[in-house]
Amino acid sequence: MFEDITLQAHKVTEEIIEVAGLKKGQILVVGCSTSEICGDKIGTNSNLDVAKAAFKGIYEVASSKGIYIAAQCCEHLNRAIIVEQAAVPFSEIVNVVPQPKAGGSLATTAYSVFEKPVAVEEIKADAGIDIGGTLIGMHLKKVAVPVRLTNNKIGQAHVAAARTRAKFIGGERAHYDDALK
Repeated sequence: MFEDITLQAHKVTEEIIEVAGLKKGQILVVGCSTSEICGDKIGTNSNLDVAKAAFKGIYEVASSKGIYIAAQCCEHLNRAIIVEQAAVPFSEIVNVVPQPKAGGSLATTAYSVFEKPVAVEEIKADAGIDIGGTLIGMHLKKVAVPVRLTNNKIGQAHVAAARTRAKFIGGERAHYDDALK
């Protein structure tokens, strides 16, 4: 079972990184309900072993490409983010250490695996994976574009994903040549 979860997480991560065109140094936010992976209702069955299996697949792919993972905590920690300090050198750090039932199992796993983990209240990630309906949108850059993944399940949980793009500002009339007139 755990090997299947790791493999599914690996495939999901490879796919979103490719589709989003993520590059070294960019950030992938991940929200994960281990309860949903196990087929239970979100928030009812936090499972550290399932989180470790999913995180392993995600982290192996992302770290091999130099992409930072930002693990979203659960609502009990106001959806704070656990991330490598190097990814957010100028962010305001908050003082919290996630636990399986207060922060979530994936965030707890990330905190134990990262070299220098920190918690921040918010982040503006370049892409995201939502495993089991955890609602990661608040941690994506402003223009999020849904990505329909071929690999859209981890265990029993549905996986939604998004990439971001730069805002389009102006329009047809907002040309440099017009500004010179």
